[in-house]
Amino acid sequence: MGCYGVFSKFSRRGKFFALLIFSLMVVAWIATYSGDTVKRTAALPTLTQNALTKYKLKVNFEALTSSPSDLNAAQKHPCPDTSPLLKGSVNLTFPALKLKDVEMENPDVSRGEFQPPNCTARQSVAILIPHRNREKHLLYLLHHLHPFLQRQQLHYAIYIIQQTSDATFNRAKLLNIGYLEALKDFNWDCFVFHDVDLVPENDHNLYICDKHPKHLVVGRNVTGYKLRYKGYFGGVTALSREQFLKVNGFSNTYWGWGGEDDDLRIRVQLQKMEILRPPADVARYTMVFHKRDSGNQINKDRMKLLAQTPKVWRTDGLNSCSYKTVSLERLPLYVNVTVDVGKPER
Repeated sequence: MGCYGVFSKFSRRGKFFALLIFSLMVVAWIATYSGDTVKRTAALPTLTQNALTKYKLKVNFEALTSSPSDLNAAQKHPCPDTSPLLKGSVNLTFPALKLKDVEMENPDVSRGEFQPPNCTARQSVAILIPHRNREKHLLYLLHHLHPFLQRQQLHYAIYIIQQTSDATFNRAKLLNIGYLEALKDFNWDCFVFHDVDLVPENDHNLYICDKHPKHLVVGRNVTGYKLRYKGYFGGVTALSREQFLKVNGFSNTYWGWGGEDDDLRIRVQLQKMEILRPPADVARYTMVFHKRDSGNQINKDRMKLLAQTPKVWRTDGLNSCSYKTVSLERLPLYVNVTVDVGKPER
């Protein structure tokens, strides 16, 4: 009996130790499994397995259906503040040209629009050019302006706003129309209002908008590269989308030559905005010589109209610009908008 009692006691003790060891092993295994599960699910704690599967399928589908341009845009880095493509001042030449020649010079321009191929442009800019019966000047400008803008690594489009008929020319109203029509295509950051006979000489004269409106023509060849007069704000100007809206655009009442650019200057000053200009050695233009157009005679009422600007600017401008679109063509080098602007009120 003594030997049996000792054996029985020992067996119970062995069973206890065996059970204890087994229990510790189970606890360790559970802890290890739980920790691994937490690590694997911590990144997506709210997704069930079914939701996770759907999420993966959605991501894969979007990747497959995204266009190459979308994918490339997502991978592009911002263009540098100073483009490495700039040349500075260049000697302008005006050879005999055909439209096809200029199209072949600019293979990356499509429907009047260009985007830098290797980076994302700092601004998207609409170039608005009022036009009537100036095909030769337009060809020269396109020949120089497209590569000029491409070297600045801008996303841009050129809009030519043509006035129909032989009625008195209204540059300001055409530019209002260009602004309104261009915004139907894209929410442009910046608008450059550009005369067709002025060709920029230096690509450091950046066609981008700033915190205040910019006047880009400090001097031209026909004025000895000096400002025409103190306060001059014509030729080529740049205003952001918000700035142009804030001043209610140009007046629509300036028929014939002169006054509308001074009217815009007054509107800018009434809004307590400054006028910025690039350095004089940069903001240089060549003016292509021409005779005054028929239907664009000097506006004899311009001084009288300017005196009324502070009173009428809120109701005369973008919000009162009426016109009829005759045609809209998306040509290789520009968007051509032909409009009927009506006639002067008698």
